[in-house]
Amino acid sequence: MASTSEIATLVAPPPPGLEALLDDAALTLIADVERRFGPRRRALLDARHVRWERLRHGEVPDVPPADSEARTGDWKVAPAPPALEDRRCEITGPAEPKMMINALNSGARIFMCCLEDALAPSWENICTGHDAIRRAIRGTLSFTSPEGKEYRLGERPATLDIRPRGWHLEERHVLVDGAPVSASLFDATLLLLGSGKEMVARGSGPFLYLPKLETAAEAELWNDVLFHLEEAVGIPRGSSRVTVLIETILAPLEVEEILYALREHGCCLNAGRWDYIFSAIKKRCDDPDSMLPDRAQITMTVPFMRAYTERLVAACHRRGAHAIGGMAAFIPSRRDAEVNAAALAKVRDDKEREARDGFDGSWVAHPDLVPICTEVFDAVLGERPNQKERLRDDVRVTDAQIMDLRVPGGKVSEAGVRTNCRVALLYTAAWLGGLGAVAIDNLMEDAATAEISRAQLWQWIRHGAVIEDDRAVTAGLVQRILREERDREAGVPRIDDALALIERLVLEPTFEEFLTIPAYRQLP
Repeated sequence: MASTSEIATLVAPPPPGLEALLDDAALTLIADVERRFGPRRRALLDARHVRWERLRHGEVPDVPPADSEARTGDWKVAPAPPALEDRRCEITGPAEPKMMINALNSGARIFMCCLEDALAPSWENICTGHDAIRRAIRGTLSFTSPEGKEYRLGERPATLDIRPRGWHLEERHVLVDGAPVSASLFDATLLLLGSGKEMVARGSGPFLYLPKLETAAEAELWNDVLFHLEEAVGIPRGSSRVTVLIETILAPLEVEEILYALREHGCCLNAGRWDYIFSAIKKRCDDPDSMLPDRAQITMTVPFMRAYTERLVAACHRRGAHAIGGMAAFIPSRRDAEVNAAALAKVRDDKEREARDGFDGSWVAHPDLVPICTEVFDAVLGERPNQKERLRDDVRVTDAQIMDLRVPGGKVSEAGVRTNCRVALLYTAAWLGGLGAVAIDNLMEDAATAEISRAQLWQWIRHGAVIEDDRAVTAGLVQRILREERDREAGVPRIDDALALIERLVLEPTFEEFLTIPAYRQLP
């Protein structure tokens, strides 16, 4: 048994029956990983804040040198293992048993199981999520609803890919040397320790989706963490494989450097559109010329979104990596065929554009969208697993195009203000109640879309955005609409807590970096 000085300290025990998740072996390795890599993580977060302050004051972000090995060298990422070669349709959802089973049985090639934006990180949710992942890997995951309906894994489930929490988050229920551990390090350690050998034995491996990276230095940290964990748990070097979500406005400036840093772990890139929009608002929040219009108008065809996705595909294919398109968030209606038809046509158009642009696959949020996404990519790929041979040498995207957030014809409307108030309020109430993926008005909302909503409200108030009847968006207007939406949903649990939090975040003079950090303090 390890000495108490070597192991991490639990602030609260795991839920009954899950004590084995955090036995002495797990707590010892968590402590080791936190002590080795925690200081470096904190230094990188400090560097993030320095860059953000510079951007807020109008400075141009630093970019890597054009003659670096990452940009000029003749290198490729490690080849994808067979389980990750065909990624034409991926589905995402939280680490929650029922939704995991539905996603794994959906017919998608990959299931990105989320411990971050789609999961409210209460201690119970985190522990049960990790337990469900372990059982899914072993093929034993099942669920029985309160009504007695049974859910079980099918014969050919999707390949499991795990999204740990981002570098900015902590797990306050586990302490090392008296301080909360990194949530990223906690999640990765439990995954590799609990299932690394099992996954390798089953012909796959620990596959991770890495969120919210801003720089290659942050990718290098992940690379070193994974090498250390692979050695610690006794699996082959490089058997972990990673997909990086390009979902921050600064990441495209270092996209080849990010691929290079993770090349031994076979890096793939995904266009995380919703967090990318949030990051664009956040990083340029003090610049009135970078104020974005209603969320519905920020499509993947507006110039700055198109620039980043074009660069992503070109960089991936030049280096032998997969490029995965953005998530379709529509949730089909069981009652409104007209809404369904219009929305599904937009989903199809979106996926067809991605396939034409060279993406090797794309994301959906609901099992009913899997057939559309698969059909679109089948039409382009046929029997091929991907189209990495399309090098997109025609792409010429400048850093200035990446950072230019102007949206031609974009406008702010009162309907857009109301939508943001409603989404921010209802999602935050659900999140505080333990739900991280929430259907609101036929869209699957997660933390990223709630972040867009409250960030735009803050930005529009700060810069006095003008809506269609020449009124300015003011604190009073936003407060009135927030309270009207609260009154419409008065029976929703924790709606008043959500109102208090959202009002504070959109009205305070400085921009809060993440909604989920102050909200986390209100979770059990």
